[in-house]
Amino acid sequence: MALKLLLDGKLVDGAAGLEVINPATGTVLDIAPRADVAQAEQAIAAARRAFPAWSRLSYRERGKYLERLADALDARRDEFARLLTQEQGKPLAEAQGEVFGTSATLRWCAGQELKPVLLREDANERIMEQRYPLGVVAAIIPWNFPLALLTQKLGPALITGNVVIAKPAPTTPLTTLLFGEMAAEILPAGVLQTIVDNNDLGPLFTSHPGIDFVSFTGSTATGKKVMASAADTLKRFSLELGGNDAALILDDADLESVGPKVFGSAIGNSGQICIAVKRVYAPRAMVDPLCDIFARLAGEVVVGDGLNQGTTMGPVQNEAQYDKLVALLDETRAVGTIVAGGNVPDGPGYFLEPTVVRDLPDDARLVREEQFGPIVPVLGYDELDDVIARINATPYGLGGSVWSSDTDRAVEVASRIESGTVWVNRHRSLSPDVPFGGAKQSGIGVQNGLDGLREHTQGRIVNISLK
Repeated sequence: MALKLLLDGKLVDGAAGLEVINPATGTVLDIAPRADVAQAEQAIAAARRAFPAWSRLSYRERGKYLERLADALDARRDEFARLLTQEQGKPLAEAQGEVFGTSATLRWCAGQELKPVLLREDANERIMEQRYPLGVVAAIIPWNFPLALLTQKLGPALITGNVVIAKPAPTTPLTTLLFGEMAAEILPAGVLQTIVDNNDLGPLFTSHPGIDFVSFTGSTATGKKVMASAADTLKRFSLELGGNDAALILDDADLESVGPKVFGSAIGNSGQICIAVKRVYAPRAMVDPLCDIFARLAGEVVVGDGLNQGTTMGPVQNEAQYDKLVALLDETRAVGTIVAGGNVPDGPGYFLEPTVVRDLPDDARLVREEQFGPIVPVLGYDELDDVIARINATPYGLGGSVWSSDTDRAVEVASRIESGTVWVNRHRSLSPDVPFGGAKQSGIGVQNGLDGLREHTQGRIVNISLK
């Protein structure tokens, strides 16, 4: 496709090339331009030059630019979706949904404004809080939702007056580059720039004094490195990290209704979602019928190339993650009972079957760790207090869900789950106007909603004497 980096308003070649693999075939899809340290420094310098003029624009003026980006994206929706499927692997229908959600995020952000808040006013004084932009934002994007998470970072940063350097994952850089080429015709020079690396430039951005805010989505282990790297400059950051979300099914749930929703929330995007269902807990007497439902649903999944009509689950995105999952599957087979899937298909591409496992001990790795793949453990419980304690006995706290025919009861149980988000009778429901963030080692800071916008700003108290 001959895509290029966006640097200081210009589309330029990289200092080197980077092979991008189609996970459905295991073969080279394209050669992406790869930036070097000099180009990263150029991007930071250009961003700093662009920031003053961009930050002086009004919210309404910046919002018009975001609306134009959304319009341009909608006009090329099919092109973006097809490229997204090719580089990430998800079925085309899911890719189309991601593109649609991306433009919706831009449009929501375009209509927002953080207005001054009057804290106190009387005859003697007036005290108000203002919010002003931080400056240059480094947006570090993972490979599971490369387009959606780009704009989840870009929209709030730009509307509040910041400028952005976007660094996609090296296995999924193409949609970010295509977005950059589109944005080059819309945004002023330096307001958005795209830098592709091979996981070698991240430390430069997270430690650089010219970067004011780091917005990172990825693993908890890497998030800790980002946090440490940012310490010397005391730069602001937000970390959306790993999760081990539990779906807790109560004894009054209708399994025929609940089962498909929980299963779909576990294997969507081949299980490669930070807020996917990672553990399923059901009353002991309901484990057998629930596993029967899951096994039936797993048998109906069509695994294949996301561009093929009828495919409902694509490949694992990259070889490294695929190898981890194959090893985890082998380990799990030895300590649990596989009731569906469990086979590694022959042939090219990084394909796994949707797999359901039961009879696992709580210390099994599939229960304790985030698998980030289509392998779902089902665990039984006897007492509600005990299962809540088991669910909370994890360093993670990103999401979770409670399933019941009694909404009030489910809400009461949800209020005992230690997590940034707990859904009731749904899972993986996110929207740009609702704040989202992790507890414990699942992250620091908030994305989405007005709180997500505030993350990209500094509060300033204006304290006025009226006498």
